[in-house]
Amino acid sequence: MSKKQKPANVAATGAKGQRNTIAIVGTILLILVLVAVLTIQPGGKPVSTYTPRAEPSQPTAYMFKKQGELRFLTPKQDFIVDIELAQNDSQRQLGLMYRDTLAENQGMLFVFDNEEVRAFWMKNTILSLDMIFVNAHNEIVTIHKYTTPYSEESYESTKPAKYVIEVNAGYADKRKISVGDRVSWSRF
Repeated sequence: MSKKQKPANVAATGAKGQRNTIAIVGTILLILVLVAVLTIQPGGKPVSTYTPRAEPSQPTAYMFKKQGELRFLTPKQDFIVDIELAQNDSQRQLGLMYRDTLAENQGMLFVFDNEEVRAFWMKNTILSLDMIFVNAHNEIVTIHKYTTPYSEESYESTKPAKYVIEVNAGYADKRKISVGDRVSWSRF
């Protein structure tokens, strides 16, 4: 290659690089203009993308509402749980469905008018639960531990029950609650 050809090649490469640089700068400017247009309201005020998460002023159907206390009476120790009551058909059908949190010391007490064999399922229930079936004499007759979330499997009492207690999975094991233990409860 001669020295005279080199400058021509350098000049051609320089022009090509300059066009690429102009295209990149143009693209960046276009993006900045689009961002500005999409984030500025008429009147020049910025549009906020932040939505504050306010606590609802009224409890929803899926928030725990303490309505009483339940005491597990075991041979070694008593344990108290804050309870929400499910006393009518619609409350019992909803139960703990759709809830994604339940504190360790919280549970739901399902209250029925009569004593009979009961069956529960976990349809639309996010949390794994322990289901504790209690007869009319406040004696635990059946415990189903670590139930499967969203399952339509039937968890049935082995004997007639008037009450069913639902607490977080593992609660019965952690506190050594067994069939034959007793409970007492009061509503507020």
